[in-house]
Amino acid sequence: MAAHDIPLSTIQQYKSLRSTVTEALRTAIIVGDLEEGELYSAPALAEPLGVSATPVREAMMDLTNEGLVSPVKNKGFRVTVMTPEDLREMTAVRQLLEGPAVHAVTGHIPAEEFPALRAKADQINAAAAEGDLRTYLAEDRVFHAEILKHTGNSHLVILCTQLRGRTRLKALRTLVDNGQLIHSAYEHVILLNKLEEGDAEGAYEVIMRHLGHASQLWSQGTEGQSTTHITPILLHDIAKPSPESS
Repeated sequence: MAAHDIPLSTIQQYKSLRSTVTEALRTAIIVGDLEEGELYSAPALAEPLGVSATPVREAMMDLTNEGLVSPVKNKGFRVTVMTPEDLREMTAVRQLLEGPAVHAVTGHIPAEEFPALRAKADQINAAAAEGDLRTYLAEDRVFHAEILKHTGNSHLVILCTQLRGRTRLKALRTLVDNGQLIHSAYEHVILLNKLEEGDAEGAYEVIMRHLGHASQLWSQGTEGQSTTHITPILLHDIAKPSPESS
């Protein structure tokens, strides 16, 4: 694909150049601006970003480790393909991990940390209102990691953050246009309300519904029947043993 055909814009550096480029490319993959299965060269990606090929190559190696792209020798990087079934299963894994984790940390987050969490939620809401998907996704990832860190399990935080970064949310731009993303963003505020009230069951229900959007509303633009269920999608797929096998 020619550089002028790639839907990327010049970046504004706010971290290290490598981190900034990585964030821009990650967002482009998640929202579908960089197409699944398409091969991209570092120079072609660098041109619309307004940077050299070197930080792009470094960023794409980071994204390779995250499972978003795979390197193709002497050619560039191919965006990995995620089928609807892949996305549905990944969403189920996130629910199985984050649902119980949020339930467990309810009542254990120090009161003095809530102002910072609410400020982060405000940033997410503002980004949703402005259609700034790069900021929306970056702050969303930090917000959830900050909550999960109260489990005291760094491996859980890393794994959940990686899974969040691999999700494909192709309908986000449509949701910005029709105003629905603002409603999804406000769920962060509702979650904080439940956490601050010490309502573990309520917090669990909010996070499960929130994560459930990933395989439907945020990726397809519509909600299906399964989001009415609070239990992880995966549990609906486990066949009950027949009487003969018990």
